[in-house]
Amino acid sequence: MSISSPVAFTNNPDELFVKKHVKYIQSLDTRKDEFEYWLTEHLRLNGVYWGLTALHLLNDPTALPRDETINFVKSCQHPSGGFGAHPDHDAHLLYTLSAIQILAMVDALDAVDTAATVTYVAGLQKPSGVFAGDEWGEEDTRFVYTGLQTLKILDRLDAVDVEKAVGFVLACQNYDGGFGVVPGAESHSGQIFTCLGVLSLTNSLDRLSTASRDQLAGWLAQRQLPNGGLNGRPEKLEDVCYSWWVLSSLAMLGKLHWIDQNKLVGWILSCQDEVRGGFADRKGNAVDVFHTVFALCGLSLVGWGGLKEVDPVYCMPVETTKRLFGSK
Repeated sequence: MSISSPVAFTNNPDELFVKKHVKYIQSLDTRKDEFEYWLTEHLRLNGVYWGLTALHLLNDPTALPRDETINFVKSCQHPSGGFGAHPDHDAHLLYTLSAIQILAMVDALDAVDTAATVTYVAGLQKPSGVFAGDEWGEEDTRFVYTGLQTLKILDRLDAVDVEKAVGFVLACQNYDGGFGVVPGAESHSGQIFTCLGVLSLTNSLDRLSTASRDQLAGWLAQRQLPNGGLNGRPEKLEDVCYSWWVLSSLAMLGKLHWIDQNKLVGWILSCQDEVRGGFADRKGNAVDVFHTVFALCGLSLVGWGGLKEVDPVYCMPVETTKRLFGSK
């Protein structure tokens, strides 16, 4: 999880450099002599999830050593059942979900104490239905999603009050159709994804009216800028990561066709480093694994480049979610 620079871009690429992206991801844990590697220790477990998901979409799921991956995840579990970003880091829901997603993708959920994980996650739900991210108490819709998805993968949604969680999310919808981090907060594409994710994985999406869903899809479609890229909210720059947050939300709403997919694909491809691999947030910037996975997820959602299909609700390969939950 270090930064590579300088970056080599072309003006109008029409190719996805699959082998170079695989090599880039494989190289991330070999740069322990670089300062940036240690600056990103707090993202290490997330980084493994991002990289592994990208490799699955690139049709190379075994490019990371399975046993080493499982052992690293195990080393990050706390006695509480939650997971930290790195051994000896505090447990947090964001890292806990990444850990469970990694184990789900490599079919190794039995490698850790999942009963303790369920207890940890359930203990973070508050009376309002919201979840705190960790013991220190920050609360918002991100953690409702991460908590519920973790429990869904472990087949233990019964451990929490799902109705209250859904009610909290519905209370976060705004007059413009979007959702914020808490009731009354500004609409943002990332939060829209988490809220629609909660409604989708709990089979509650129909609690939004047709008019409300159309209004929300319209707000999301307006995130596309003239160059084809997507932003997170009005008056902001485009960013490759919104190729996931916006597109996955439109996919859940059945409105992927509401944006110009060809322009978006061209813009995403312009953000890849065709020499060393990886994607940047936008053309000309340094690449990183976070933007790499979400660039590939965006391309997958529109069916471009022969990538494996990504699940818009769970941000894992569809072949994984089918194995976990059965055919859709």
